[in-house]
Amino acid sequence: MKLQKVSFIAIFLCILTSCKDAQKSNEPASSERSEFYSSPEEKSHDTSAGTATKGVTMMELPAPLTNHPEIILRRKGYTTSYNKDTRCPNWVAWHLTKNHTYGKNQRSNETFHEDEAIKTPRATDWDYYNSRYDRGHMCPAGDNKWDATAMSQTFLFTNICPQNHGLNKYEWNDVEMLCRDWARQYGAIDIVCGPLFYGKGEQKKIGKNKVWVPDAFFKVVLCRQGTPKAIGFIYRNEGKKQKMAEAVRSVDEIEQITGMDFFPALADDIETKVEAKANLNDW
Repeated sequence: MKLQKVSFIAIFLCILTSCKDAQKSNEPASSERSEFYSSPEEKSHDTSAGTATKGVTMMELPAPLTNHPEIILRRKGYTTSYNKDTRCPNWVAWHLTKNHTYGKNQRSNETFHEDEAIKTPRATDWDYYNSRYDRGHMCPAGDNKWDATAMSQTFLFTNICPQNHGLNKYEWNDVEMLCRDWARQYGAIDIVCGPLFYGKGEQKKIGKNKVWVPDAFFKVVLCRQGTPKAIGFIYRNEGKKQKMAEAVRSVDEIEQITGMDFFPALADDIETKVEAKANLNDW
């Protein structure tokens, strides 16, 4: 009788363990940075499949943050560093190929939605109603027409920031289209973008969940084809006309402003060279 009881308990524990393992396998691909990115040289990915593979370094990922909280969320078309305090991403990074600039999946079929991988409070669609701010994509829907899941995931609020309508419609959109042109021209580029909060006075927030409104936005672009080069942009989060040439910054300048280290997986000598200057005519 005792032997039967012990056997029953052992079987029960095996079933319970299997259920927990299955549950973990279905959880969203999120983690604290120390677990996700402990060794950037060893982490790699195939963007088209959205899965980890050998031989392709995740060159676009910035170094671990020390000045902001972050939770890393790996999506099919991009990776985001989420900040639970601002309810916005710290940065969003992706490897944009020529093939990814084409596809049949359209944004008209999508709606913005909460990211359930993140604990509440988190940004919701209601936070943006009557806020006078657009739901501004960091990784754009236009870079993800190649895959239905990739397209849908760009509408998660962990990829969205409150953005001035004029900026979203014109200057920010212009840079997004330019990046797609570059991807087609060079075959592939690496992109990182995100919000800037300058910390002057009380930060403006919107909605019940108090989503922070950025003061500006940055974008850095790396091309590894031929002679490597990089360029950065900073746009104020406002509707006044901003010339692209005046928005150009070197990656070094943006690193100083953000406190982030972009493209740390590059060889040191190449990183130092490409991040020191930015010239739109070189592209």
